[in-house]
Amino acid sequence: MNVGAGDEVIVPAQTFIATWLSASVVGATPVPVDVDEHTANLDPSVLEQAITPRTKAIIVVHLFGRPAEMDSILDIARRHGVKVIEDAAQAHGALWKGRKAGSLGDAAIFSFYPSKNLGALGDGGMVCTSDEALASRARQIGNYGSAERYVHSELGVNSRLDELQAALLRAKLPSLDAWNEARARVARRYDEGLRELAPHVIVPPLQVSKEVSVWHLYVIQVRHRDRLRTLLHERGIGTAIHYPKPPACHEAYSHLNLQGAFPVAERACGEEE
Repeated sequence: MNVGAGDEVIVPAQTFIATWLSASVVGATPVPVDVDEHTANLDPSVLEQAITPRTKAIIVVHLFGRPAEMDSILDIARRHGVKVIEDAAQAHGALWKGRKAGSLGDAAIFSFYPSKNLGALGDGGMVCTSDEALASRARQIGNYGSAERYVHSELGVNSRLDELQAALLRAKLPSLDAWNEARARVARRYDEGLRELAPHVIVPPLQVSKEVSVWHLYVIQVRHRDRLRTLLHERGIGTAIHYPKPPACHEAYSHLNLQGAFPVAERACGEEE
């Protein structure tokens, strides 16, 4: 998309740091936008005020397997002539108003890290787009900047999915929908089991009618998180924190001086489990 030095890329304030790094690695500046307190996805109500003449793209994360509010985000982006990239690393098979995550923006990126809903035996990923020129450019950059053997027309990288990993993923792909439904059944059991504690003690994930989550993670918000983790650990129940700090609070982005600027994201990181 020709994003580079001097450009800005809008990113959610709450996500794994890889989302921000994708902007930084090409020399652009990640511009975070706070997230919705119920979904932890990018909040469209504060998106437009972050757009400047230097904004080239918006990276939308479908965090934890639930789609972001794509209608509003796409409307804002189209009005400003800004590209929309879906970070669908956790959203294999998720739906927004009946459409698959990864088919909604100008391009989408999936991760095949082994713990993902569709995982390989090692690292891997995929770019999806309906723009043939963009697809060709992505292939070229991922092949050392070469579209023709030993002809390198630009600086590129080695970002090719290994053939064995691809073969494994092709074999697993037909089972993805069934695996996602199994995750949904587990999520419904959690919903039922936590009903008496919600929302005063534990806040479970809030679902909306326009989305179908694939439940990459079942993320709750709870006060006294460490105390709860200790009690669960004593009963043999594992937990993890996703994520303990938003990217703005990491040393890698300390030069942006953004710590404390995104209250919803920072509060969520202090309560999510």
